[in-house]
Amino acid sequence: MRARTLLFVVVAVCGAGTGWSGESRLDLFGARPQMTATRVPLDPDDPTRRRIGRLTFMGGVHLTSADPAFGGFSALAVVGDRVTMLSDGGNIVAFRLGGDGQLSDQRFAALPGGPATGWRKLDRDSEALAIDPRTGATWVAFERANQIWRYSSALRHAQASARPAAMRRWRANGGAEALVRRRDGSFVAIEEGRAPGRPWRAGLVWAGDPTVKAEPAFRFRYLPPAGYDPADAVELPDGRLLVLNRWFGLPLRFANILVAIDPHAIRSGAAVRGQVIARLAAPLTHDNFEGVAASVERGRTIIWLLSDDNQTSLERTLLLKFRLDDPPRSQGGGSRVSG
Repeated sequence: MRARTLLFVVVAVCGAGTGWSGESRLDLFGARPQMTATRVPLDPDDPTRRRIGRLTFMGGVHLTSADPAFGGFSALAVVGDRVTMLSDGGNIVAFRLGGDGQLSDQRFAALPGGPATGWRKLDRDSEALAIDPRTGATWVAFERANQIWRYSSALRHAQASARPAAMRRWRANGGAEALVRRRDGSFVAIEEGRAPGRPWRAGLVWAGDPTVKAEPAFRFRYLPPAGYDPADAVELPDGRLLVLNRWFGLPLRFANILVAIDPHAIRSGAAVRGQVIARLAAPLTHDNFEGVAASVERGRTIIWLLSDDNQTSLERTLLLKFRLDDPPRSQGGGSRVSG
């Protein structure tokens, strides 16, 4: 994503003249997982605040680790009480998060395969993941390679991959940013970048596993809120698509808007705008949120947001938990469509 590129340029310029040459191996996790969680409020100035839009804040943590490979998490999935985070260098962090904010059953690992050799961070620019909760099979979208890979449960073995022709012209630093596996077995992918003068982003829908049949069933156009880029998406229990959109401004300012799209709005050739669910920006606790997940607790829909710290001290790895207080909508409502 583009904010990360800007940070890389700044760091590269500051490090010029040090005598370094060549590209070192990307950082991999040590043998023992080591991570801590510190609670954070929704509003640092008002710890009692719980509401933003149609979301009720249920808690949040700042995740930290002394492991140099930790950070840069762009993809998120929550199945039951198991949280899986995937970095834009292909590193995996999985754990259980208790109601008291305590972590347990931690696992640090690296993707067992992916585009190119995996030596460089750019080889493993994983930006989105989707899990089949019944089998644990996991699909990962790689932005720069514009490829989709399928892995076994818990991301322990690579099984299949595809480079869909429909994604090959997506920008290297603005490609597949969102990947959703819907309960009917279909998949949705949305690109992050756009061509100059074109407000919409390309969206693709596959009837089944894209690593089996790479040609999508149809295409649509997603129009994010003005000035925002799509960062991730997930299917809600009622079938709507929840899209996390991100705004970036200098110096290191971020904001997010969550929108919901009626599933019937996503059809061949349609231009789709979502309905705003919530906005997250200063003075609320905020950062470079790039991951979104949904789960169900006691019959209520839970929304999770994950921030990418770009492995810098200027940003944080935040995991926020919300309850969605938005009643399911009837068919055809909730989104504006043109086509």
